Amino acid sequence: MGCGRRDRLVRYWDRQAGRATVETWTASSRPWVCSRAVGTVLDVCIGDGANLRFYPAGTTLTGVDWSPGMVDATQRESARIGRPVDVRVADVEHLPFPDESFDTVVATFALCCVPDERAALVEMVRVLKPRGRLLLADTVASSNPLIRLVEHASDLISIPLEGHHQTRRPLPIVQALGLGIMESEQKYHGLIERVHAVKL
Repeated sequence: MGCGRRDRLVRYWDRQAGRATVETWTASSRPWVCSRAVGTVLDVCIGDGANLRFYPAGTTLTGVDWSPGMVDATQRESARIGRPVDVRVADVEHLPFPDESFDTVVATFALCCVPDERAALVEMVRVLKPRGRLLLADTVASSNPLIRLVEHASDLISIPLEGHHQTRRPLPIVQALGLGIMESEQKYHGLIERVHAVKL
């Protein structure tokens, strides 16, 4: 992706930072994912810190986002709820961490918004320790063909404007990268998929 497009998308997410959002059909996926996290945790594309309150006590949190505005929003949320997190500006496709650094890597509603979801997943697996947990929740291509048709039509607008892909499906990529699938489930006509995978 060219630097101009990347910079435009970063500016878009900077503008979203700090805006109040009402989560409905996505809300239950955050506790599903975060409750399964253990040990040292990396939350990629951490956004405004919506996951922070769902992580178990005893986990040590690190977060990255390519939007400085989102990093600032996460720091404010961390201070507000008293949940420490080491958060920094970084691109999920080029993570600034050594191999096998984390016990758990989390991405919630992130892979639909990165330019190259496979490159992001390769990096997430790289920084995961052996037997580490990869925990995902995302909007994906629906199992309902009529809804999927609407998603494809929406992609024509959402991808150019905000880089949001509605018809991706990370699970086959995770399987192709050799991870073991411990749990997976789809909700709301397959619009949301949750995955708990382990690095073998």
